[in-house]
Amino acid sequence: MALGGIIGSSYFLGTGYIVSQVGPSAFLAYALGGLITFLTMACFSELIVAVPKAGSFISYSKMYISPAWAAGVGWSYWISWVVYIPSECIAAGILMHHFSNIFPVYVWTIFFGFVITFINLLHVRVFGEVEFWLGLVKIVLILGFCLFAVLIFFGLIGNHSHEVLGDRYLLKEGGLFPKGWMIFFINMVILLSNFQGAEIVGVSASEAEDPKKQIPSVIKSVTYRILLLYLLPTFLLVLIFPWQKAGLQGSVFAIALESYGFKVVAHVFSFLVIAGAISCANSGLYTTVRSLHGLALRGMAPTAWRSLSSQGVPVKALIATLSVVWGMLIFSCFFSAHALYANLLAISGFTGSICWISICWAQYMFRRKVREYKAQSYQTAGFPFTTQLAIWLQVFCLLVIVLSPQLRISFYLGLPGLIVPILIYKYLLSKRRKISSL
Repeated sequence: MALGGIIGSSYFLGTGYIVSQVGPSAFLAYALGGLITFLTMACFSELIVAVPKAGSFISYSKMYISPAWAAGVGWSYWISWVVYIPSECIAAGILMHHFSNIFPVYVWTIFFGFVITFINLLHVRVFGEVEFWLGLVKIVLILGFCLFAVLIFFGLIGNHSHEVLGDRYLLKEGGLFPKGWMIFFINMVILLSNFQGAEIVGVSASEAEDPKKQIPSVIKSVTYRILLLYLLPTFLLVLIFPWQKAGLQGSVFAIALESYGFKVVAHVFSFLVIAGAISCANSGLYTTVRSLHGLALRGMAPTAWRSLSSQGVPVKALIATLSVVWGMLIFSCFFSAHALYANLLAISGFTGSICWISICWAQYMFRRKVREYKAQSYQTAGFPFTTQLAIWLQVFCLLVIVLSPQLRISFYLGLPGLIVPILIYKYLLSKRRKISSL
């Protein structure tokens, strides 16, 4: 279920945007994103093995960096998801409009907002059951596309039967980097939003019976999943589909299948991809509400959001989160869905990357501060170089988006999302100290 929650419309729909911007090298961008994910997960896993009870990366940030930084990171994480949820609803609206244009995109967007809200108001058991089946649909779709793409490439099916495509679309349509190599890094912030949710797998690993033995296998499985469910389908896509035709007009995977004559399959694919958007927004809202509740428990958010219902649901935190989500959904009705979607993904990718940087930084400081760390415990291979590589790769990707007029807003909104909570926390902390000293 955690794996299914990671795969959202940012992959099914956002990949089309990535391919249109960077060209066939999109699969290399996913490879770089996979490397960053692997290194971050390795750092996170080391922290979990050493201090399994802490679990949340916000707790590790508080323990090994500073409480103020933890507050900033915690709110950045909340922002990353509270922005990501409307983007998933918009994506579902775009996909549904492509499937059936009876209603405009914003009507479908509002409709899917109601669906997400309704599911999260149900009992957690119903939520888990729905999320399981939606996640399974997404995995089957990706594997199904891979099978079709391989058969198309070798000319076994489709309009180009009896003809192996070779490197026609990979290298002969302007090369791997038709728009230059810098655009590759500028769009990494959007691509990194595709991997958001991997840290949820790390948190669940803290509940393992024997973390020292099970954590390394978790890292390997996550890496294999990334290769299978992200890198391979994208590589097969750019092998069979020209990058110039990619975009946000619909799921690029479905459009690729339709271009080879599989119209019915493409329509079924497009319709079922909507499950991807619903699933990711669904699990995202669940995670966001719990993170806001966690911030309140740590004194980093209003104490009213600490309360739980009789069924253990943080209702006030849920209402606060839904209020912001619905404000953004209504706001989206007045702008171009495609442009807003790309910007929301960029903002989510920016704030989410700050959280991942914090995981790596906490692990780096953990090694420096905790001298009694036992050598036989699980360690991140190649420390400190691998940890520093993960940090600086992400910092570089976040900084270069300033060069993009279309995505620059993510920097202007994402950075204050980190700094403002830090300043507020420091102010309130100093105020409490003055009162206690009286």
